[in-house]
Amino acid sequence: MTPAPAYSTLSNRSGLQIRPRIANSYPQILDTFSTGKPALVYVGSFVQTIIRARNLGEGLMQGINGKELYAGVLVYPKGEDPNAIFRDHPTEIAYAVGASSGESSAKAATAGRATIPTKNHTATCGAVKAGKAKAGVVKNWWWEANSTRFPKLDVYLIPGISEKKNPDNVLTASKGVPTEVKTRIKKAVSASSDAFGVDKMSDFDASALDFSLSLMARGKIDPKTYQW
Repeated sequence: MTPAPAYSTLSNRSGLQIRPRIANSYPQILDTFSTGKPALVYVGSFVQTIIRARNLGEGLMQGINGKELYAGVLVYPKGEDPNAIFRDHPTEIAYAVGASSGESSAKAATAGRATIPTKNHTATCGAVKAGKAKAGVVKNWWWEANSTRFPKLDVYLIPGISEKKNPDNVLTASKGVPTEVKTRIKKAVSASSDAFGVDKMSDFDASALDFSLSLMARGKIDPKTYQW
């Protein structure tokens, strides 16, 4: 899921043959990383936490654009009490599957009891709007950009959950990428922020995933066995 323009740029600047492949799903990414073959992927924290937990690869660089860290926030019908929803209807909360700002945050906020999966944040808000869910959890930046589409919904920051600590846009190398190759890639990436559509590319610290992993733990999601 690396931005298309980045492939040719990285190849030219690193002297390596980096060939783009379209990943049709997150499981496909994990299957590829599990083979031990050389591979790169540019994704958010949910998949990153699974890669880290399964020791399948290493985060190399992160795109910095002012929104490189994100949170899950609760959306609910205006006029209702979000705390009452958590107390009385913890199973009736919608969330985007495979997202730290969706599934991980919703399940962490309900001790694993949220049970209404959706395809994406739009579908989550749609479920709340239609009354199919009492509330939903979506990405904070997504809500900022799309809140006007849902004028009858309000937003609530969930204590201990809605913290902008989930890293996005991380370039990760599989275990099959040799150390010397990773060094060349990182050097090329550092000079290629434009190709990634960000202000800059910075070294990635694996500890940045600690919060995302903690959400999974609180939500009773096991990253070593998780399946879509």
